[in-house]
Amino acid sequence: MSEKNREGKRTAREQLAVEREKHKRAEKRRRALIVGTAVAGVLALAAVIGVIAASAGKDEGGGEASGPAVAPSGAQGKDALAIPVGKESARSTLTVWEDFRCPACKGFEQAYRSTIHKLTEAGQLKVEYHLATIIDGNMGGSGSRTAANAAACAQDAGKFTAYHDVLYDHQPAETDDAFADEDKLIELAGKVEGLTTPRFRRCVTESTHGTWVEKSDAAFQKGDFQGTPTVLLDGKSIYGDRSMTPAKLEQMVREANA
Repeated sequence: MSEKNREGKRTAREQLAVEREKHKRAEKRRRALIVGTAVAGVLALAAVIGVIAASAGKDEGGGEASGPAVAPSGAQGKDALAIPVGKESARSTLTVWEDFRCPACKGFEQAYRSTIHKLTEAGQLKVEYHLATIIDGNMGGSGSRTAANAAACAQDAGKFTAYHDVLYDHQPAETDDAFADEDKLIELAGKVEGLTTPRFRRCVTESTHGTWVEKSDAAFQKGDFQGTPTVLLDGKSIYGDRSMTPAKLEQMVREANA
């Protein structure tokens, strides 16, 4: 074999070796790309799962997932689910289960409010308010829950009665979930002197008493009540009494205190 032929074969082998090396490097890069893509896919899937898990931590009304039930200041009764108004020494107790979205509750408030205020201020009647969210369940939305939480926040500030009355005075239509808007509830708090403090705002926006409200509504559901409002005077239902009037309620309370 001539020197020229040997040189030609050597050059061909070298070129083949170079091509093989190029192919190995290309294959290595391809595998690295596949692995990298797979890892990125896994990370992306994990991120999606994280978002889903975070979303699952929200309740249907848009609030945060349930945590410990934080009762408002001064709450009394079983599981601290009653907000008291009036003097402990009063001989009569009016128990009221209500929902701030409930039109019938507003009707009761409009008819009996002045009488109830007069009797509590005179030390003859104590009222225990229990908050329910029945309209949220019937009509959808979260206004009952959000308003109840805001009322509990007002109780922390010693302004429950005044804010309670403001909410009923500005109650939206039953199908309008306006009370789900926290800004609306804070705006209404401006009608109560000294209520719109940073603490109150934070209590409303963070739904500090949200789980407590849920617990209160669960107690209502277990109570076998017919609906809201449910009004009991010393344990006896009076709301369904067709003969009941504000004047009759006042007479019954005064007789109990005589």
